Amino acid sequence: MALLMAAQVASAADISDFHRETLLERFDSDRDGTLDEAETRALRTVFGGIDVPMLPDKLFDYTSVRLPAHVDLAQLRLADNTPIDNAIADAGATLGRLLFYDMQLSRNNSVACASCHLQRAGFADPRRFSTGFQGGRTLRNAMSLASLRYTNVRRHRPGFFWDERAPTLETQVLMPIQDQLEMGMTLPQLNERLSKLPYYPDLFDAAFGSSEVTSDRIAKSVAQFMRSMVSMNSKFDRAAVSGDNSVDFKTFSDQENRGKSLFIDGVDGVAELSCAHCHIPPTFGMTKALNNGLALKYKDRGLGVLDRRPNDPFTPSNDGKFKASSLRNIELTAPYMHDGRFKTLELVIEHYSSGVRSHVNVGLAFEDQDSAKKTAGFQFTAGQKAALVAFLKTLTDRQFATDPRFSDPFVRSAAQSRE
Repeated sequence: MALLMAAQVASAADISDFHRETLLERFDSDRDGTLDEAETRALRTVFGGIDVPMLPDKLFDYTSVRLPAHVDLAQLRLADNTPIDNAIADAGATLGRLLFYDMQLSRNNSVACASCHLQRAGFADPRRFSTGFQGGRTLRNAMSLASLRYTNVRRHRPGFFWDERAPTLETQVLMPIQDQLEMGMTLPQLNERLSKLPYYPDLFDAAFGSSEVTSDRIAKSVAQFMRSMVSMNSKFDRAAVSGDNSVDFKTFSDQENRGKSLFIDGVDGVAELSCAHCHIPPTFGMTKALNNGLALKYKDRGLGVLDRRPNDPFTPSNDGKFKASSLRNIELTAPYMHDGRFKTLELVIEHYSSGVRSHVNVGLAFEDQDSAKKTAGFQFTAGQKAALVAFLKTLTDRQFATDPRFSDPFVRSAAQSRE
């Protein structure tokens, strides 16, 4: 019924009807600049009971990337995975923002992409496993979406998801929507449903030149929005003015500089024993899925499930290999690992210090190994562990976690806001 009424509204609606100024003029009866619960109910009633977006009166700027001084633009361009036929545009990313937050992309209108990727959590899920449209639990922790534009590190072009099963971001977008646990839609159903919503025809027209809703356009616009979510305004970025990450930063504490040295230069200055060997600045992303010794036998085989050759000539298979997101904002994105097994950064560091299982696909070798427990690690001191955690927290971009360009555009009831 709601969609039928929405379709009737759509025939008469104009995109300006959903601009902030217009909606406040119509529904903000007490003129306080916001919509309270009663005003929100009135708005939803007029539009047939559907969720209604409040769009900025002027399009947000999604095309500009604010880069810190230490980032080499030429290097970053090499890391850019944007395809020739889907460059970021303000209109496309605006449409993508709505689609990302719209619960009507799920079969029963109960979950959106943003339900499992929360802005306050660095666009990750603070729950160990996410909840699908019928209440089922996912098998893996939802990954952070920060800086997905820059994933091509050192001439590698890794795929998306923990197991790299999606070759492009556009392909990745449509997978959760069609997943029978996550959102439960078919693409024909999705196209038909969105075509009936009053705010989409003009948005698709602005982004693609016509109001036709297609799955290809959905994928491209959401991918544009996600590629625009670049996070590079952390304490680390403001401190790394010289471009030399090996020198002490003036605005870092002694502990943060010690952690930076361990992370970037490695234990005793050995680069192969550094965190940055796998999580490479300035994106702090990975070149490919790797096995970090979480188990001797994996229930979830990660990349090993896919029918692919070993991605490393020194490992016999891809079992237990996973590709993590960028470590930027890692302070916000707990719990950690593909299965969310570690609740804190301290537990993550402890794993690398003493809990690495000696799986045949682990790419690191350690001198000290407990043969009885079959574990190994960097054997960090207590001070080194604390320093690493302190450094990782310098990668937090507080502005990113509150940037209105990436926020929920829909007018939510109090009950929806609590969910």
